[in-house]
Amino acid sequence: MRTPLIAGNWKMHYGAAETAAFLEELLTEERDPGVDVVVCPPAVALPMAAMVLTGSDIGLGAQNVHWEESGAFTGEVSALMLKEIGVQWVIVGHSERRTIFGETDETALARARAAQAANLEVIFCVGETLDERDAGETFAVLERQVADLGALDPGHLVLAYEPVWAIGTGRTATPQQAQEAHAFLRLRMSALFGGETSESLRILYGGSLKPANTGELLPLADVDGGLIGGASLDVRSFSAIIRAAADCAAGETP
Repeated sequence: MRTPLIAGNWKMHYGAAETAAFLEELLTEERDPGVDVVVCPPAVALPMAAMVLTGSDIGLGAQNVHWEESGAFTGEVSALMLKEIGVQWVIVGHSERRTIFGETDETALARARAAQAANLEVIFCVGETLDERDAGETFAVLERQVADLGALDPGHLVLAYEPVWAIGTGRTATPQQAQEAHAFLRLRMSALFGGETSESLRILYGGSLKPANTGELLPLADVDGGLIGGASLDVRSFSAIIRAAADCAAGETP
């Protein structure tokens, strides 16, 4: 049984004060210990988040990391810098980093390797655009994006499938579409790492998961939680998704 993981990607929302208020409220919510929870605030709020989360079971993640330890890389942050302030996780290769900021499969892999070298857990994002899906290229795109992940330690790796066409558009992949993509990714992980390892590797759904559709998506055989965007910005919505994941882990209908 893979432990469900619910990770909140806050993107460019919430400064230090808002982060503290959110996390203080989240910590008052009852949570099932059978679900791993991670929050990923903006970089400027990470020190505050680390302080508020001290002693809690909620993990802290960054939204990006550079592949070098130091150097002339204006605006970037290294894995060792993140580790120093208490960060444990990092998101790599998010679709917005790819489409807006020119992230490539090669640079995403380099970031992931640097993160793991600093003992950070990596959430590695993959997924197709609407044009790619409409052209029947979904599996080819996923194959390309994970082709070199054999260079990573699967014991400290989580995949997040993002159907890019379902992020911020109000659209959501159908359960069949989500399961097909997740099953394909697990098959590719089996080819890279072996069947036993692939069965223990978690694959998150990252396409507009919210309380209203958890009952359709979280029970799927190869969906092991979610990388949550907008719904992670509201404590009640985020907590509802966490509870739904706990219900699924217990064999109950969320």
